[in-house]
Amino acid sequence: MGALITSTARVEGPAPEAVIARDIIKRAAYVTPAFLLVAGLIWGMNGAFSAAYGLAIVVSNFALAAALLTWSANISAGLMMGAALFGYLIRLALIFTAIWLVRDAAWVVMLPLGLTIIIAHLGLLFWEMKFISASLAFPALKPSAVSKESSAQ
Repeated sequence: MGALITSTARVEGPAPEAVIARDIIKRAAYVTPAFLLVAGLIWGMNGAFSAAYGLAIVVSNFALAAALLTWSANISAGLMMGAALFGYLIRLALIFTAIWLVRDAAWVVMLPLGLTIIIAHLGLLFWEMKFISASLAFPALKPSAVSKESSAQ
């Protein structure tokens, strides 16, 4: 029988959320030039600056989510559940605040900023779904073909 995890138990083992967040951030670095180029071609330099700011918001959001879950899992499963729920609400408020603070700045073009935030969040999440392992043997990312071969030897 498996071990029962109570809401006060610590979650032991590696932190898959940190591994996944690092992988998402790496993928964000791959698509950043495309976002900046498209926004720059359509809306000019201010559009490119807005897209860059939007990508910074997205990357910060994923990093903060992983940090909250990693930190709270080391304390208790109940706190991790609360961090997932309330952390989402706090991160939404931080995204709103980040946009609200720059809404009147001369370099901000709201359409590319908003489109970048929405497309980058959804695009990176859907892209990452291909690499997530739903196995307890590999709790974060699916092993690559190279690591499978080396572990078989």
